[in-house]
Amino acid sequence: MPNPYFQFKQFTVWHDKCAMKVGTDGVLLGAWSSVKNAQRILDIGTGTGLVALMLAQRSNAFIVALEIDCAAAKQATENVVRSPWQDRIEVLQVDFKQYTSTTRFDVIVSNPPYFVDSLKCPDQQRNAARHNNELTYEDLFSGVSQLLSEDGEFTVVVPTDVSDSIKEVASNHSLYPCRQLNVITKPGLPPKRTLITFVFKKQECRTEELLIELTRHQYSKEYIELTKEYYLKM
Repeated sequence: MPNPYFQFKQFTVWHDKCAMKVGTDGVLLGAWSSVKNAQRILDIGTGTGLVALMLAQRSNAFIVALEIDCAAAKQATENVVRSPWQDRIEVLQVDFKQYTSTTRFDVIVSNPPYFVDSLKCPDQQRNAARHNNELTYEDLFSGVSQLLSEDGEFTVVVPTDVSDSIKEVASNHSLYPCRQLNVITKPGLPPKRTLITFVFKKQECRTEELLIELTRHQYSKEYIELTKEYYLKM
């Protein structure tokens, strides 16, 4: 039986009631997203609350974490309450397409549903978390463009093979890439995941690569440096 929780250095994430468990995508998003000078952060599709908790650990911002699934939102709330930052994180069970805010956000992050063309799994809860039928990339960028501050940054993690199409969708909403990280799991393999930061100002996009493992369970110096404030054994 899989462990019902994942222990980080400063907080614990229980994920036994969530369709999508703690995974590398979320950890990368939480560790790589810039939070410099951020006062307000929005986490779209928070799941367990992992990314919101990671961003709370390295910022002083107030964080709003949105989750459409009832069970996941409840567990995210429980994880936040157990953390040192419960006064700075608000978990809301809401459909992002229906969410509005009178105040814009300095930073927005999302680990959105994807696997657009892959076969759907029978578990409806997991299906909603993994596939973008419920929230399309068009919905995502349309909403972000209304909620991001003028000088704000939106960072998203997506499958590498859709990164170009994501940029096209983003440009339709006047959002343009400024940073990109292509993630390689093992030497010799092509990137499978890509993190991209979007802003409203057109500029040259700085693109880097990150190798996670040199060999099985032997992590690269770059990955250790990125995640060492979170993982217990880094």
